[in-house]
Amino acid sequence: MAREHPGHIRQMIAQTAARMMAEEGIFDYGYAKKKAGRQLGVTDGSMLPSNAEIEEEVRLYHEIFNADEQPQNLLDLRKAALATMHLFERFNPHLTGAVLDGTAGKFAQTDIHLFADSAKEVELFLLNQQIPFQSSEKSYRLSDKPSKDKKEKVRKTVPVFTLETEYGLIKLSVFDIDDLRVSPKGAVNGANIQRANTQELAALIG
Repeated sequence: MAREHPGHIRQMIAQTAARMMAEEGIFDYGYAKKKAGRQLGVTDGSMLPSNAEIEEEVRLYHEIFNADEQPQNLLDLRKAALATMHLFERFNPHLTGAVLDGTAGKFAQTDIHLFADSAKEVELFLLNQQIPFQSSEKSYRLSDKPSKDKKEKVRKTVPVFTLETEYGLIKLSVFDIDDLRVSPKGAVNGANIQRANTQELAALIG
């Protein structure tokens, strides 16, 4: 592997990581690229591809290998997301992630952001609706500027409720109502992530 051109190594890792994300349901770019690197015998972190490079390979993978089924799988995921968003309409749901941007494979998770006065409201709603869920947390990067008292980027950790459905996992991240005005940074290129509300998703489905 050491005799390979660095650019070729990066591409091989990106392609391997993309296959994992498309076929195995892996959704974390960092995990996918590190796992792909280990499979190819690469331990030098500087040789790993960027998230944007992997995302492009995911799109190419679907075009080449899943051209017949990926569009229908994506449509099914979007329809399931829309049904979920209708259920949680009181919490101003917004779809984001791979199901929105079109890179989702058959086993991709669906990411939906909710906005509520407190996560307890969402938890009580789930309990009252008798919807099974698992609780966790996720950290989002809100700004590229350092916070006043830390050298780190400004981040926010929010509660996440995970639902298991026939279309895969649906992750409900619960933000404060005011957070709707601040879009977190995406993992791919650091730009503000795209979010679609119920009406926008319905229009996208057509």
